[in-house]
Parts: sequence; C-alpha cells; structure tokens
Amino acid sequence: MEVLLAQPRGFCAGVDRAIDIVERALQRHGAPIYVRHEIVHNEHVVNDLRAKGAVFVDELDDVPSGATVIFSAHGVSRQVRSEAEARGLRVFDATCPLVTKVHVEVSKMRREGYEVVMIGHAGHPEVEGTMGQADDGIYLVESVADVARVAVSQPERLAYVSQTTLSVDDCAAIIAALRQRFPAIQEPKKQDICYATQNRQDAVKFMVPRCDLVLVIGSPSSSNSNRLREVAQKMGCEAYMIRSADELDAAWLNGKKRIGITAGASAPEVLVQALVARLRELGVSQVSTLPGVEEHIAFPLPKGLTGNP
Repeated sequence: MEVLLAQPRGFCAGVDRAIDIVERALQRHGAPIYVRHEIVHNEHVVNDLRAKGAVFVDELDDVPSGATVIFSAHGVSRQVRSEAEARGLRVFDATCPLVTKVHVEVSKMRREGYEVVMIGHAGHPEVEGTMGQADDGIYLVESVADVARVAVSQPERLAYVSQTTLSVDDCAAIIAALRQRFPAIQEPKKQDICYATQNRQDAVKFMVPRCDLVLVIGSPSSSNSNRLREVAQKMGCEAYMIRSADELDAAWLNGKKRIGITAGASAPEVLVQALVARLRELGVSQVSTLPGVEEHIAFPLPKGLTGNP
C-alpha cells in the first residue's frame, strides 16, 4: 500500500492566527482566558488550549465581569460585540479576516438598501455571526431548493454572500439558481469562499483519481472538513472523515493500493503524521506528498498581542 498526502492540507492562516491569539493572551494575561465557542472546530486543538488554561464557554453570560474573552475564528454578531463592550470585558477578536470581509459586505449592502441572501448552513457559528451583522433583510439559503422558496421584498435590490467554508461546486449551483430567479442580484467583489477552502478542495480533486480510498482528518463539527469528504465521495471514491488515527478501521484498507490523506483547515499536522504512522504499521510502505499550491498567507494579530510581552 501507498499513501498520497494532499497539498495543501491542514491549518490555514486564519486558524494559525486564532490559536496564536489564545496562546499569546494566556502568556500575557494568565489563565483563565475565556473563549466564546470553540476557537476552531477541532477537539485536539481545543483540548490542548484547555490544558493551557483556556475556558471555552457557549455565551458571554458564562464569562465573569472584568475577564478576558476571545471571539472564535468563526466570528460573532453585532449583538455579542455590544454585550461584551457593555460588560467591560477585555476582548481579543480571533475572527478570521476573511470572515470579517463578509461581515463588512453585509453591513455595506444593508446600509445601501440591499437585502442580502446568505448561502450557508443553518446553526453554524459563522452563519449566525454573519447574519447577525444585520437586524433584518437577510435570508439564509442552504440549497438550490431553498432558492425557490426564499421570499424577498426587493428582488431588484438584492445581493448575496456565502459562508467561507462551503463546497465550491455546491455554492456555484446555488449562485446559478439565485441568478436565474433574481437576475439583478449583486455578487461580492471577490468570492466569499476562502482561499484555504478552495485550495483544499482542489487538492482533493487532484488526488482522488490516483486513489481508491480517501481519509479526511477533521472534526464532525468542521464544515470545511465535511466538504472535503463530500468532494471525494461525489467523485466516486470511498472516503471517510476521522478525528484521528484512533478512528481508523483497518477493514477499510482491504484490497486498497493507494490511500489519499488530507486534513481540514482546523486539523493540525500532528494528527496527519499519527495517521501515517498507523498506516505504516498496517502495511503502508511508501508515503509521498502530491504537488499542489504552496500557501504563504499570514494574518496580523490584534493590537495588544504583538511584540514581546
């Protein structure tokens, strides 16, 4: 058996930045540092930060007055920001800058009198945060079928945005349906699906024809990880998403010659290497990394966390 590693895979710049923000806040201000929601959707990362003194909470009500709180990479609504300010909490914002871009788009469109269609998954924290940038006039669609049902009051003054971690192909189909129903709909200046989501899905598409099994490392709550598994499956390849090597079922390897491995944007490389080590124990003799995009993007840290403590 041979293993092919997708390139790129794993951490993106937004995840790197979010984790760095929590670690620097802990160094500067000491434990506990409160984090609203999981900083990124990966249990390994969350447990590691929890061991260092981060306390993950569902809502700001769980944060004591005067404490330091970090907003997760997925972003928050205007209401959450206002609540933190009203309570005098020290806030460090780990919202991915590419999510913030979508927030800015929504606010601008609403100010200009446009209604907004948000393409995304209901209940996902990024969607809740983005839709929370407007008091009204924003509508969620999850599928092509939803496009036929969405009821807007101003079809001539309509725009769309999308969650940053969607399937590129699924999103394109929904956009096509929106354009067909609402010919005047305005699009973002630059697509909202982020570079890391696009690159990782493209890498899987490149890898799948060379494999007879694809393993995706990611958490069930991770949107972009789920999309990687779906991309492989839609191309006709057997594919599974696992949290770690512990969830690998050796029976999946029966009759397989080439196993492709990738990892969602919130999954650390240490989990990939642990999976490779487990596969070597099960008979893999060769491991190679496929050619792909080299990512060199880095995002600046918030004020108060740069330089030496």
